[in-house]
Amino acid sequence: MERLDKFISSQTNYSRKDIKDLVKKKQVLVNGEVVLKSDIKVDNLVDKIVVCGEEIIFKKYVYLMLNKPKGYVSASFDKNDKTVIDLVPDIYKHRNLFPAGRLDKDTTGLMIITDDGEFAHNILAPNKHISKTYNVTIDIDMNEDMVLGFKNGVNLSDGECKSASLEITGKNTGIVILTEGRYHQIKRMFGCFGAKVVELERIKMGNFTLPSDLKQGDVREFTKEELESVRS
Repeated sequence: MERLDKFISSQTNYSRKDIKDLVKKKQVLVNGEVVLKSDIKVDNLVDKIVVCGEEIIFKKYVYLMLNKPKGYVSASFDKNDKTVIDLVPDIYKHRNLFPAGRLDKDTTGLMIITDDGEFAHNILAPNKHISKTYNVTIDIDMNEDMVLGFKNGVNLSDGECKSASLEITGKNTGIVILTEGRYHQIKRMFGCFGAKVVELERIKMGNFTLPSDLKQGDVREFTKEELESVRS
């Protein structure tokens, strides 16, 4: 059980003062009854709570998928650049959201945004070896030396990369699958072959694939089934 105003403020953008004012205006109902005080106790798993005609559904955490466009940094706050959190709809702004993982400023594609630290740790921990799949376009022709080099593990300045998969899909395009996440890893790996990455899009994390109908810049919650696929 918890106070009504505390529960509503934890699930919405209403402040406790807002809620007190709404109670005075008879805009808050619990189980169909108009509430007279904002500090009454409620059970968020049992009681039906309605504010201004909208039912408030309890969510301990939220899990959002974003199709990241270029020009945004993977952070909750940045003094100089727009962040991926700036793309999140206002209805989630009261939560302490953060990106689970990162993409470079000029890289697009799938990102997971949440306020569940344990979940984020589980999908980011190096020992989990969760694979990440990318569409890549480079400035020269793809070749079999690159495929073999990725498979054997490219040697970078900070050590040798683990074996990665490169599938050539076009003259200068391919699909790369990584099981680790070094700084600018794909760009640096192709750099070992004299190539520059000109387009990079993450299309998959673990068992979850970026939905084809999620446009760049759009955000939506995971469905229960999608969330289970990421956790599996």
